[in-house]
Amino acid sequence: MTDSAHLPTRHVAFDWGGVFTIGTFDGRSTQNVADRSGVAVDKVRESYFRHVRQLEVGAWTLPHFWSVMEQETGVQLPYAEFETLYLGSILDNLPMYTTLAALPVGVRVGLLSNNYPVVSDHLRRDPRFARFDALVFSNELGQKKPHADSFAALEQAMQHPAGAVAFVDDVQENIDAANAFGFHGILYHHDHHAQFEAELAAWLGGTS
Repeated sequence: MTDSAHLPTRHVAFDWGGVFTIGTFDGRSTQNVADRSGVAVDKVRESYFRHVRQLEVGAWTLPHFWSVMEQETGVQLPYAEFETLYLGSILDNLPMYTTLAALPVGVRVGLLSNNYPVVSDHLRRDPRFARFDALVFSNELGQKKPHADSFAALEQAMQHPAGAVAFVDDVQENIDAANAFGFHGILYHHDHHAQFEAELAAWLGGTS
């Protein structure tokens, strides 16, 4: 039996886009649609970014989102091809997956992501995500970061008070919101992964 006195007292939760991916998923996906269809990327992005919040809060399904985009942009692409293209726009940040797998046993690991239907299901099927103990997706919660309700949901899912959890994100606004809620925010950029690992190790080890 594990001695409860030796269980980790600090834990960690992550954002997904820009942390477990390199760059922005939205930028790649809209560029890929433009390249496949021949429609100008600015036209694709104008429609995409005007409506993407409907996906992020779960108000629209991905097929409905795509039907609106087709009508507005003139892109002609069957939904099944769009979905494959969309999911194929994920560019993994492999060092972060290595960090995830190496987290000490007993450290509770969470995810809080402004995400989309179909994409969140795709991530759940990824065997690497088995290391996560708690997954909070905006499209299922109905609220997105940096709203305090997102961080309240994360705290509940983590089963530890916010003060015992570091939150890793690539957007300063989200870090500020996490800190305001009581989490220990760590701003991330993939170009400085080694520095991040040292900062996270110091947090988990209780020296920061």
